[in-house]
Amino acid sequence: MIVLLLLVTLCAHGGKGEESAGAPRSGHVSVVIVGGTGDLAKKYLWQGFFELYVHQVGSGNTFSFYGGGLSPADAATPALFEILKAVSCSKDASEERCALLKEQFLRLARYRQLKTLEDYQALAEHIGRELQQEGITEAGRLFYLSLPAFAYVDVADKINRSCRPTGGPWLRVVLEKPFGHDIRSAEVLATQLEGSLKDEEMYRIDHYLGKQVVAKILPFRVENKKFLDPIWNKHHIERVEIVMKETLDVKGRISFYDQYGVIRDVLQNHLTEVMTLLMMRLPTNLSSSEEILQRKLQIFSSMLPLRKNQAVVGQYQAYQTTVQQETNKTKDHVSRTPTYAAVLAHIDEAQYEGVPILLISGKMLDERVGYARILFKNDVFCLQSRDGVHCKPKQIVFYFGHGSLQYPAVLVSKNLFRPVVTDSEWTEVTEHTDVNILGLPISDYYVQTPTEQKEAYSELISQIFAGCKNNFISTENLLASWGLWTPLLNSLAGTYPRIYPGGGDNRDLLDIRVNGKDVGYTREVVIISPEQMGATSANSFQVMQGNFRRADMVSAWPEELVERLAADIQKEAEAAVREGNVFHLAISGGSTPLALFHRLALHHFSFPWSHTHVWMVDERCVPLTEPESNFRGLHDHLLQHVRIPYFNIHPMPVQLNQRLCVEEDRGAALYEKEISGMVHGSSFHFVLLGVGYDGHTASLFPGGKADEVGEGLVALTESPLKPHQRMSLTFSAINRARTVALLVMGKGKHELISQLSRVSDKPDKWPVTGVKPADGRLVWYIDYDALLG
Repeated sequence: MIVLLLLVTLCAHGGKGEESAGAPRSGHVSVVIVGGTGDLAKKYLWQGFFELYVHQVGSGNTFSFYGGGLSPADAATPALFEILKAVSCSKDASEERCALLKEQFLRLARYRQLKTLEDYQALAEHIGRELQQEGITEAGRLFYLSLPAFAYVDVADKINRSCRPTGGPWLRVVLEKPFGHDIRSAEVLATQLEGSLKDEEMYRIDHYLGKQVVAKILPFRVENKKFLDPIWNKHHIERVEIVMKETLDVKGRISFYDQYGVIRDVLQNHLTEVMTLLMMRLPTNLSSSEEILQRKLQIFSSMLPLRKNQAVVGQYQAYQTTVQQETNKTKDHVSRTPTYAAVLAHIDEAQYEGVPILLISGKMLDERVGYARILFKNDVFCLQSRDGVHCKPKQIVFYFGHGSLQYPAVLVSKNLFRPVVTDSEWTEVTEHTDVNILGLPISDYYVQTPTEQKEAYSELISQIFAGCKNNFISTENLLASWGLWTPLLNSLAGTYPRIYPGGGDNRDLLDIRVNGKDVGYTREVVIISPEQMGATSANSFQVMQGNFRRADMVSAWPEELVERLAADIQKEAEAAVREGNVFHLAISGGSTPLALFHRLALHHFSFPWSHTHVWMVDERCVPLTEPESNFRGLHDHLLQHVRIPYFNIHPMPVQLNQRLCVEEDRGAALYEKEISGMVHGSSFHFVLLGVGYDGHTASLFPGGKADEVGEGLVALTESPLKPHQRMSLTFSAINRARTVALLVMGKGKHELISQLSRVSDKPDKWPVTGVKPADGRLVWYIDYDALLG
């Protein structure tokens, strides 16, 4: 049974399709989804074609639908019909009508194995027989290639050789991105496809162009031309932001994603297309796909080249592990593929000279939302009435959906103008929930939204069917875009992305600052290196390993040295937690470890803090809230920035009974008892020490007679510098540790290192020489400044 359908003849907003020279050709249309049981077809394509069918029931064309795939028909047919049974009707359809429509749609659909040229020939013969049996004229054939890009050329060739209709019927072949990996591969793919298909027969789909708000950008600019013309220029626009934020990771997509990354996956296509719609000169005819293409190409030709310092990239913390798991890579494998990018672009036209255009997207961010914001300069200064409408940001927001608003909308701040509503498919929203959109409450905007929300693929499918190419990517458009992005991608190829934890924990790590024609992160941190991402080759960052005073030594430039030490601590922590579910870390005071604290807080988000107990190596006898307190420094620079249980933190009890380090208060004995009770064998897993200019370590000073405390773990000591009184772990406690690290940094320590390389073990004169772990390991971490001077 064949159901009659009407071929859509007009594009959205009144645009005409390729049949516009006369009446549209009526007849039979064969729709073939190659990859018809895949994920994309299951989620979007069959629903889109069902909606097209529902909207056109009872009109003058007939349809057949085919799901094609590599599997034999007996194996794949049940899977196809499970997908088809899941399609849904709109809310206004009655239950009875919906059931009838679905039943008719299922009768029109069938599965075909499409693997060999003979399979495609058999499909063409089947279509021919059906046309002959029904005695109807053919209108056209639509092939939707829901396939990996590497299969396009082969399938296009099979379609051309066996399934091309003869005579007047049209052929339309839909291709999903990616359309190449760079300018060279895109050119090769375009050339290969041109051997089988004409450009007008190819519909390169970018689903973002099917989003209702994206499709509204040009009509909105035309409808509000009298308001926008005076302000759509460098004198009034402060900046343009085009943003797509996602909360999901890329699990299950690594084989694709690791080859492409966020710039190729999102910025080069979705966000670039939105940019051209915002910045292009308005066409005289919105229905002319050729004129719109030429306007887009003018923007590409006016874009200033994208340089390396116009981009920042990031990668969420768990990405490396997922790559290793899904691609069977070893832990030595390091992927530099960015999952976050922010790029600053400029247009070399008088109208937009100096206007920054930011294109930003990332995975594992704090919310799922997409928008384009045009922020205008505000020349009003409000001395007192800062809540007045004219004191607030002036902006237009094309809000693609999700986020706090949860529906697509165009928002214009009320201190700009009230936009007109001329399209019956859009309406003004007058009742709002209490939400804030990009710095303004919703009540401070004029808000327009579609009267009926439609899925992007459904919109694009109806346009493909109508032969409307306004919202599809031509070969010229594609190559122009790759021509813009390829140089930047090449320049970023060796860049290590900033690591971020994901979600709300990102805080301000990914915030950016525009400085002229450059962009950078607002917070300067050391970019993560292969040392932290699993690589074992120390030479990657000129990290030198050797021996110093008959112990292991690691030496590097300061940043790389801190990175290495942080990585080694995390490695020890993870091993201890696997072994005994706890990691005991003792940390010395002073200024030397501050860079390490910074590193641990900002980059080691997978550090097992919940299983870590932090102890003090030494403490000044001052209240713990005083700036001079070692604990205060540890707290301010590390502990308050990580998720560690408060009962896992063990400051030294230097203040008891409202007194500081009084012998009879037995503070040292209390701390020793706490260590003995919680640390197995009183053996810390890792002790971090520094070395003073006089050779002291912890708070064990020359001439301090530290050996008089015997086997005690904690002692009160005297410093030659104020504050004189200290509490410190003893050599007995330090030398029981599994690993002791001595961190020495700065040119000021070069003379000390030179002397220590020559002296024998004399703890009374050079206390640091008394650090000799009994059953553990001693490692010196010395930067090149201290080692070489």
